[in-house]
Amino acid sequence: MMKHTLLAGCGLAVAAASLAGCGSSATSASDQTIQSDATRYQIDLIERTFHRAMSTHDVNLMMGLFAPGAVFNLGLETFSGKAQIRKFFATHNAAFQPQNDWVSDTPSYKIRETVNGDKATLYFEFHYVDVKTGEMRSVIGVDHNLQKIDGKWLIVDASASTATLST
Repeated sequence: MMKHTLLAGCGLAVAAASLAGCGSSATSASDQTIQSDATRYQIDLIERTFHRAMSTHDVNLMMGLFAPGAVFNLGLETFSGKAQIRKFFATHNAAFQPQNDWVSDTPSYKIRETVNGDKATLYFEFHYVDVKTGEMRSVIGVDHNLQKIDGKWLIVDASASTATLST
C-alpha cells in the first residue's frame, strides 16, 4: 500500500512539474495582472501608512516608508537622509505636534501613481482636519518617487507644497 501511495505521489509531482513548464500566454498574462495588482497594493499601502503615521504622531512608522538615502523637499528646504527627515517630522511638522489632534486624509480621486519596473511615482494630498473642531487645518500635496529596494517599496525622493482645494 505504501509503495502505491509513493508511486501515485511521484506521478502527481511529475505531472504538476510538466504542466508548470507548459505555461500558456493566458497564464503569463494572468500572472502579470496579479503581479501588477500586488505592486499597486503595496504602493497604496505607502499612502495609507503615511496618513496613519501623521494621524497618530508615529515618527517611527513614518520613517519606515523612507529609503536610507531619501530626500524630502519642502518649499526651499531640503532634508537629506533619514536622520534629517526624522528630525523634520518630529520637531517641525505641525501634524506631529502633540497639541494638534488632527486626522490626515486624502480624497481617493486625488491619488495618482505610475509604475515602471522597480520604480514608481505616487502623488497624494494631506487634508488635515482638526478632530475637535472639524476645521480644515492644512492641505499639502506631495509628489513621491518610489523604488523597490530589497523587495520593499520605499520613498527615495519627495517634494511637498501647499495644495489648493478643488473638486
